[in-house]
Amino acid sequence: MVVLDSVGIGGAPDAAEFGDVGSATLQNIATSVGGLRLPYLAELGLGNVVDAAGVDAVEAAEGAFGIMTELSPGKDTTTGHWELMGVILERAFPLYPRGFPDEVMDAFHASIGSSTLGNYPASGTVIIDELGAEHLATGKPIVYTSGDSVFQIAAHVDVVPLEELYEMCMRARAILTGPHEVGRVIARPFTGAPGSFTRTTDRHDYAVEPPSPTVLDHVSSEGLEVRGVGKIADIFAGRGVTSSVPTTSNDEGIEATIGELHAISRGLVFTNLVDFDQSFGHRNDPSGYARALESFDARLPDITSALGEDDVLIVTADHGNDPTTPSTDHSREQVPVLVAGPRVKKGADLGVRSTFADCGASVAELLGVPTPPTGEPFAEAAVQ
Repeated sequence: MVVLDSVGIGGAPDAAEFGDVGSATLQNIATSVGGLRLPYLAELGLGNVVDAAGVDAVEAAEGAFGIMTELSPGKDTTTGHWELMGVILERAFPLYPRGFPDEVMDAFHASIGSSTLGNYPASGTVIIDELGAEHLATGKPIVYTSGDSVFQIAAHVDVVPLEELYEMCMRARAILTGPHEVGRVIARPFTGAPGSFTRTTDRHDYAVEPPSPTVLDHVSSEGLEVRGVGKIADIFAGRGVTSSVPTTSNDEGIEATIGELHAISRGLVFTNLVDFDQSFGHRNDPSGYARALESFDARLPDITSALGEDDVLIVTADHGNDPTTPSTDHSREQVPVLVAGPRVKKGADLGVRSTFADCGASVAELLGVPTPPTGEPFAEAAVQ
């Protein structure tokens, strides 16, 4: 299962409640760049579920195809991935559009023995440009949030050693409970000098644990493997993941996915490809996003050719992040679901699914493990 982080396709029926009317990541990028070249995704049926310039519908799709709608009240990575694996949240993670309240920051300052800089919503690259020089002069870490439920701590590696930054994050995680239980605390180390700061690849996420068992728990408890690629282990706080390969780019994620497909005996390879969201969606870069989509499409045959005769590939997303809108935050959108492999019923139309949890229910059914109480599997409709 490969999650194309933030590759939404618009159409969420409740988009207005999230301020996202008109957001349609894939379609708006395609229009912005004069058309996308995604022949292999189109071959699987992407053009049959979305009207995007350059992505044509096909009469005889090689895969099964459909659309999924999110039920959980959120549009962030954690909420999306959890619902994909069968956990539908009743309430959204808290957001902090005006920064974190004194009760949180006072406790954090006391815990780390220092005050901080920032404490407002910002792009990670922008805030280190704004406050990096002051951070170097004072040694105070930079705290910021975004449109997601995140408490992010940025620090220069020469000022705050990596292990110390991680310790700060763990202290923040311990403080952020109850009404302030954010989805993730994120370490954001950076290097360089004023005017040329660069974030390193040593980011680390500290997520809360899912409130109930996920499909990953069901799969691993049955003695099967769950091999996480990218930030999957972080998103699920390690629960249900039997091994993990962290990655720093889509290219690394694709290579690791192929390697894990060759190495696994029976179970789930679960991949998050983060570049779409992290490098292009949040930075409002539709051209870069388009190049990343086309680059993934070019590598898709490498993934499908690594499938064994009983293997099934599911390609989907976790939310939107439309880089053509003024917002730099995630967007409430539906997502595509494409299914490929030797056993897949070519051209099967899976329709519009009422929850992302249908994906996890399908994974569980395909692997013969207990299905979660949420979601209706599409495995029978997609796979022979």
